Amino acid sequence: MTVLTQTKGKEEAARAMATAVPIAAVIVVASYIGAQMLSDITSLKIGLIAGYAVDMGTFIYPITFTLRDLVHKTLGKRNAQALIVMAAAINLFMAAYLAWAASVPSDPAWGLGAEFSAILGPLWRIVIASILAELVSELVDTEVYHWFVTRITKKYQWARVLLSNSISVPIDNIIFAVGAFGALPFLQDHFLTLPWEIVWQIFVFNLIVKYGMTLISLPLIYLSPNKS
Repeated sequence: MTVLTQTKGKEEAARAMATAVPIAAVIVVASYIGAQMLSDITSLKIGLIAGYAVDMGTFIYPITFTLRDLVHKTLGKRNAQALIVMAAAINLFMAAYLAWAASVPSDPAWGLGAEFSAILGPLWRIVIASILAELVSELVDTEVYHWFVTRITKKYQWARVLLSNSISVPIDNIIFAVGAFGALPFLQDHFLTLPWEIVWQIFVFNLIVKYGMTLISLPLIYLSPNKS
């Protein structure tokens, strides 16, 4: 009876260890979602850097690619894919909730209703282009990262991050720049539509900034040990 009890206890302990979520995983998932939301909100501010217009989310968003790689490393491919889809759904809900909040009549005593609506009321063309770019590029990042660690090597962690980000960041950039500002069919007269040469300038400058931020965030991949 004692042997059976000990065996059962060991099985329960092993099962608990197998299903436990590492603290590092909780931290990196929260960081990923937080960075996604923060970058989408700050994208509403168009700043002027070195004489070039750039949305201020550009300095936060590239970090999410390395965080995604860290999630992949810690929790595996399927969980990383689920997180990407969930982040897109959260950002879409956030935009819809902000739109609803902006539409609610403001208390006259508050006096900032117009400012709230002007700043946080979503521009749906930019919202859709941003979420689509995030979804497609980060799913591509997942496939490239998985291919590297399963077909090439599990060594050189910096190389897997650099390669996956080098492919996914330009994909994100082109989808966003063209979707948000390009003269697409039925959108030639949209107030956000810009000349193609300006769209190309946005693409190039944002790509330089995002790639620079990718290089800065690359060491984050070493925050979690490799899964055995």
